[in-house]
Amino acid sequence: MSFLEAMQNRYTTKKYDPTQKIETNKIDALKEVLRLAPSSINSQPWQFTFVSDPEMKAKLSEVSWLNKERIQNSDTLVVFSRHSTLEGFEKQIEASLPEGAVNYYKEFIKPWPEHQVKAWFDRQLYLALGVFLSACANMDIDATPMEGIEPENYDKILGQTDYAAQVAVAIGHRDPEDFNQPEKKPKTRLAAETVINTIA
Repeated sequence: MSFLEAMQNRYTTKKYDPTQKIETNKIDALKEVLRLAPSSINSQPWQFTFVSDPEMKAKLSEVSWLNKERIQNSDTLVVFSRHSTLEGFEKQIEASLPEGAVNYYKEFIKPWPEHQVKAWFDRQLYLALGVFLSACANMDIDATPMEGIEPENYDKILGQTDYAAQVAVAIGHRDPEDFNQPEKKPKTRLAAETVINTIA
């Protein structure tokens, strides 16, 4: 299957088959995909938590708005978090990035108000999210990206203080009866001429 075909077939899964598990090698590959995800100046202001333990998934599902059942029935829940403090992020880049990248951050990003810097972190996180969803589609893994979570409660349940949860993705294999799959509910997208400009 080509990448285009994978994107044509992917959709936001609403109902998972809890008996269908993702192969370990595919989970490992997804972890490496996230490790390799792009970010501005290679900043990588993130952490990704893979949760397959049923009890932990159940706890997180309780603070996930309308997503409770799909989290519990999915194979794995992946939590996308970003640095919770500028100090923690700056310590990381001082230790891992070349001087030019660190200086770029100090000159162009750090002068912003703190909430804007953290919004910049969030944008990097969403770059990784897009790569992750595309990788899932390419690997024939179904996925449900979810902003409908309670981030502070996620942090408490996961016991994380250095990072702050922003979004989560349930992954697994669809229930054959899922109403949202393309063969039952065709995709709706704006026409190409509406969203694509070509300057030749």
